[in-house]
Amino acid sequence: MNRIYLSPPHLDGQEKQLLVDAFDSNWITTLGPHVQAFEKEMCEYLGVGYAVALSSGTAALHLALTMLGIKQGDDVICSDLTFAATANAIRYCSATPVFIDSDRTSWNMDPELLEEELADRARKGNLPKAAIIVDLYGQIADYNRILPVLAKYGIQMIEDAAEALGAKYAGKSAGKFGQMAVLSFNGNKIITTSGGGMLVSDNPDFVTQARYLATQAREPVPHYEHKSVGYNYRLSNLLAAVGRGQLQNLTKKVDRRREINAYYRQHLENLPGIKFMPEIPNGRSTFWLTCITIDPASFGSTNEDIRLLFEKHDIESRHLWKPMHLQPVFRNFPFRGAGVSAKFFESGLCLPSGSALTESDLERIVGIFKSAMKA
Repeated sequence: MNRIYLSPPHLDGQEKQLLVDAFDSNWITTLGPHVQAFEKEMCEYLGVGYAVALSSGTAALHLALTMLGIKQGDDVICSDLTFAATANAIRYCSATPVFIDSDRTSWNMDPELLEEELADRARKGNLPKAAIIVDLYGQIADYNRILPVLAKYGIQMIEDAAEALGAKYAGKSAGKFGQMAVLSFNGNKIITTSGGGMLVSDNPDFVTQARYLATQAREPVPHYEHKSVGYNYRLSNLLAAVGRGQLQNLTKKVDRRREINAYYRQHLENLPGIKFMPEIPNGRSTFWLTCITIDPASFGSTNEDIRLLFEKHDIESRHLWKPMHLQPVFRNFPFRGAGVSAKFFESGLCLPSGSALTESDLERIVGIFKSAMKA
């Protein structure tokens, strides 16, 4: 049988047609009409004012921090349960990440722990310079509680929406909640350009400066003049063409991933020891990845037992992100929490969630999963 991947690319629209158009036009490098159109179409989809297409979501994070003036000696609040790119970008600026644990309602940053950390730092006169809040696994963080806390202490926020494009919270799209927001179009994301990302904002100055820095900070003169250190972070016209084709069917892809999540819930949620990542009140997750936790005492197998069983049957699954405060490279940085994210990692598993999964694929996955139950 064919291998089932965790979240493979799903090309189901005009990607090839638009890619050939870019190729035939000879606009294959950075910039070009598809880059501009991709930025415009993404702004319209999200309801944001400005966007700059970049080589990766990590590049967008780095630029966002740079534009906030983050430097050595600064502290930056960071979600603990996330992919390493979030924290890596802070270290690119030689700043110090301060990790905040997850809550059980959203699995995103715990607003109460954030309040505790900022109150404690305010008393000591040591407030952070910025915060990066992650929208995890397709679910937007609890910004109705987080944003007032950040505003109280005057902390600027970057929304890491790399995993949540297409999600909604309080009637707003992922990408609408920070001074700047970051998107990713990596190969496993809900839409992909094979590799790429975007920085979006309602502040035109941020996006103008990001565009300038992303093109090696070249000055607008006939020769190559540089007054700032820049980066080679722009997206190519070819990849932007693919992104435009993907964006056309984003709503359909979100709907399909929600259907897949519902299927898993129908067939697995009542099994002993199995819990699904909850959907936050007032939110609509994309369920980019369907995530569960497994109590081996009740179910009879661990998350690793199930992962290995899936692999034996040529099905890819994955542990949840290992929390940043447990990563060897970050374990000496500040952390506030009670081990919630660590418990998610110890017991969690991401199930195959690609929008091209068929009903027979899902039946196969569920059947193998149930065979691991020994309760």
